[in-house]
Amino acid sequence: MTDLSARDIERANFAFSVYDFDGSGTVDAIYLGDLLRALNLNPTLAIVEKMGGTKKKNEKKLKIEDFLPIYSQVKKEKEVGSYEDFLECLKLYDKAEDGKMLSAELSHTLLSLGERLTDEECESILKECLDPEDEDGFVPYAPFLKRLIAGPPEEKPAEAK
Repeated sequence: MTDLSARDIERANFAFSVYDFDGSGTVDAIYLGDLLRALNLNPTLAIVEKMGGTKKKNEKKLKIEDFLPIYSQVKKEKEVGSYEDFLECLKLYDKAEDGKMLSAELSHTLLSLGERLTDEECESILKECLDPEDEDGFVPYAPFLKRLIAGPPEEKPAEAK
């Protein structure tokens, strides 16, 4: 059995039902990472693969009984990195030690290190999270990181007029 709370199990059941596209009580393992991310976890691609995620459709199906222990395990995983970890990495590019780095270096870092982003993903993240460059091409990296880790902004309902 798992050490998930009743609330965690309820949330997992709901998310699982969303990814059970055909109502069969199973989820294709290709969606394991998406399902875990829907539950506010940030597993790396390696963790998803280790937990049984697949790269092709219809290779493997998961039942909720299979998923709950995976959810429990990934919830405990420490390999995802924290704000402080990422901040220390970006400080390596802060030559003047003033909290800024070249925008081009930040873009290069996102495209080439760790689990690399596509050009489109990188462009979208920079557009959403990055402050404008100064006249020398530098940007403050701490506010960028805070916005990035906070995730997408909540959709605000349109105000009634």
